Amino acid sequence: MQIPRLLVAGVASGVGKTTLSVGLIRALRRRGLSVAAFKCGPDYLDPTYHTRAAGRQSQNLDGWMMGKAAVLDTFTAAAAGADVAIIEGVMGLFDGASPTSDQGSSAEIAKWLAAPVLLVADAGGMARSIAALARGFSDFDPELRVAALACNRVGSPRHLELLRSALGGRPPLLGGLQKRPQLAFRERHLGLRTADATSLPEALLESWADEVTNGFDLDALLELARSAPALPAPQLAADPSTSPRCRIGVALDAAFHFYYADNLRRLERLGAELCFFSPLAARALPEVDGLYFGGGYPELHAAQLTANAGLRAAIRQFAERGAPIYAECGGLMYLVDAIRTLDGQSHAMVGCLRGEAVVRERLVALGYVEVETRSASLLGPAGLCFRGHQFRYSELLGASEAGAYLLHERRGGEPLLEGYQSGSVLGSYVHAHWASNPDAAAGFVQAVARRR
Repeated sequence: MQIPRLLVAGVASGVGKTTLSVGLIRALRRRGLSVAAFKCGPDYLDPTYHTRAAGRQSQNLDGWMMGKAAVLDTFTAAAAGADVAIIEGVMGLFDGASPTSDQGSSAEIAKWLAAPVLLVADAGGMARSIAALARGFSDFDPELRVAALACNRVGSPRHLELLRSALGGRPPLLGGLQKRPQLAFRERHLGLRTADATSLPEALLESWADEVTNGFDLDALLELARSAPALPAPQLAADPSTSPRCRIGVALDAAFHFYYADNLRRLERLGAELCFFSPLAARALPEVDGLYFGGGYPELHAAQLTANAGLRAAIRQFAERGAPIYAECGGLMYLVDAIRTLDGQSHAMVGCLRGEAVVRERLVALGYVEVETRSASLLGPAGLCFRGHQFRYSELLGASEAGAYLLHERRGGEPLLEGYQSGSVLGSYVHAHWASNPDAAAGFVQAVARRR
């Protein structure tokens, strides 16, 4: 498959990768191009900005959780039919799961996809030093093609020309963004706010598209993207042609929206029909055989979730009938007895699992983990292993069902007991990526299909 592509990587976190990626995606769409968007790493929020800018679902590409084959298949399948693919990196170009290798980094993804790299640097207060910085990144890994540089926080057109002169074309500087603090994306405790119409109005998207159009050589960027070599066609199994094996209700609203698109696609390929519903607004469950609650911000909507007592009761009754329910992070918080918010108020939740999710001011857990199931569950038999990620500001107190999982942190240390199981309900703080072990997704669909 011939897929023009660029990987937008930073010299560090916070240098403007997302801003440039979003503006570039929208600027290319203005030219009538279909743009496929991707995000390296486990982030759920940046892809919502890509999706708004591109008008099509952005996909995560995570080397540590997915592995090379799944990354290639996900990329080629999602980019099929697009005119160009824009892949936003994670952290700095070479930052990832290891300080001594490119495992889990943007560089690893760039090499797997043979994608030219557009390196983003914060040029505020910098002149000739930009050359040392850019050449260091360009020469660090000879297997990686750092094809061009983009500068952020440029002081003026004159400053941009000084930077271009300092680089001397090695690598070429293809444009820059000037300081525009009034256009900054809004943030909160988990990072950027979700890109809804309030946090990311169309006018803001168009403003960044203007900045990229005026500040960059789009023709040169497209030429770089088109220089990428062909990739193998995707090896994913064909979509099922028979009637769905089961129906899975997927919570989706302002409180629950952290899902890997690849995970949802896998459920559909296994024969599940996904029925989306809102725990904030729905007065009854849809006609489904199982439920899936992803992460999100239930703590920000705790009072409204509590007020929807009818739906909470329906979910409890659904669990009491032995129907499979799977929940991750925010979904777990919703299924326990209560959420205690930062103001000290306790809000009643579903109560399928014991405990109170207490929100803290500081980060409680962050990082990759490998899960090993300690007993049979709706995901499959004991001993099932898969990978995931944690990023949370809450902890579960008073839980009595802990121990379904053994968590092995990527950085080592003693394994931790986690995973909360009661009857047909399974919850965890881990955001799993089922590309790490497709048997987990298959087990979930099988459990729901058996219940049907």
